[in-house]
Formats: sequence, C-alpha cells, structure tokens
Amino acid sequence: MKKQVYIINANYYEEISKRLIAGAVNYLDENQINYKIVNVLGALEIPTSINLIYNRVFSKDFDIGFIGIGCIIRGETSHYDIVVNESAAGITKLIMDKDIIITNSILTVEDKNQAIERSKNDKTNKGYHAAEACDQLLDIKNGKF
Repeated sequence: MKKQVYIINANYYEEISKRLIAGAVNYLDENQINYKIVNVLGALEIPTSINLIYNRVFSKDFDIGFIGIGCIIRGETSHYDIVVNESAAGITKLIMDKDIIITNSILTVEDKNQAIERSKNDKTNKGYHAAEACDQLLDIKNGKF
C-alpha cells in the first residue's frame, strides 16, 4: 500500500519551520514517500487540522500519516506552557482515539538558538527524525516489524 504523509506546518516561527520541513522532506524524498504540506498559524491548530484532514481523506488506498511541525519558544508568560501542553495533548488524544499515525516535530525551546540547533541541515534535524518515525510507525501499523 502506498504511503501518504501530511506535514502540518505551524509557521509562527517561519524560519525554523522551513528548516524542519526541509529535514522531513529530505527523509520522505529519500524514501519515495508522497507528502503534502498544510500550513497553519500555530501549534494549537495542528491537532484540529489533523482531525479535519483525516476525516476527509481517509482512504483504503493509502497508509496515511501526519507530521506536526512547529516551534514554541518560551516567553515571559505562561502561554508557552499552555501551547506546549495543549498541542501535545491534542495530538496524543487523536493518536489514541482514532488510531492515527502522528509524529511530532514541534520544538519546545528556551530560545531561538536552541531551535536552530535542532533544525540543522543534516540527519540530526528533528523534522527528519519525525518523518523517519512516521515511516516506521506506518510499517508497524501494517504488520511490518
């Protein structure tokens, strides 16, 4: 069965998300996996977007997986904690309730330098890791382990 991956890109920190997307796309291209990039404003919109897309594109013809990409940088208020916790909780709920393959490359960092370090143009890129994990989980879902 052909794999189809949706990269849900929270582009609030556009420079960082572009770097993470590049890492994910590198892996997907290396492994000839179809993908589509969907842009949203922030990390809180990632679970909602996944749910809406999954409900509309679910197909017996494709193995569908999702990669959440974004960056949350700690600021001076508790908003950081809310966004980090709620975006992760939303993703986890979808995974458990709907049996959806979702991997997470939403960086949660103290500053921009940490985000840049985690989005280098090499195989340490967290977008690359999320794409690899998504591929592996799709295989496991199909009994290939």
